[in-house]
Amino acid sequence: MKTSIRLAVIYGSTRKGRICDRVVKWLTQELVRFPQFDIEIIDPLDFALPPDRDMAHPEIDRLSGRLGMADAFIIVTPEYNHSFSAALKSTIDLFFEPWQGKPVSFVSYGGISGGLRAVEQLRLVFAELHAVTIRDSVSFSAPWSRFDVAGRLDDPSDALHTLDRMMARLEWWTRALIAARGDHPYADIAA
Repeated sequence: MKTSIRLAVIYGSTRKGRICDRVVKWLTQELVRFPQFDIEIIDPLDFALPPDRDMAHPEIDRLSGRLGMADAFIIVTPEYNHSFSAALKSTIDLFFEPWQGKPVSFVSYGGISGGLRAVEQLRLVFAELHAVTIRDSVSFSAPWSRFDVAGRLDDPSDALHTLDRMMARLEWWTRALIAARGDHPYADIAA
């Protein structure tokens, strides 16, 4: 039997009244169909992160520990002004090692582009952090009219098909990278 994959779902928005809550609810309800993943939700609002990036702060240690335990990530990101949020960038930039040699996939939302411009920029950021981004992503245009407050999506068939493909590829990359990190710790290869 294959071992479970620890998957961290990370909120990309901290705005009051954020649509991210609805999208994450939908995603976590659908991820139940993938029992090979143990899901952990990471919401930056659950951490009292210091504004001055004091790396000795206990909340940074707590967040670092949760990110470090993950085998893979799904970033749920809005698109703000053709990019991703400052809150997400701040969360990502606090750390280097928890992302290394791990796969990252994306669920995005926004206006007509469905958040894909934010995802394209995030791919550049994660490449710099030595993470592997999954080509397939799930995106939602005009999410404010597609999700209800409970996270139910109108006409979910296309999104479910895309999510199934993304999760299959995320599992493949995660298992390949777990094996690679087990054979040769990533930090050792460029030492």
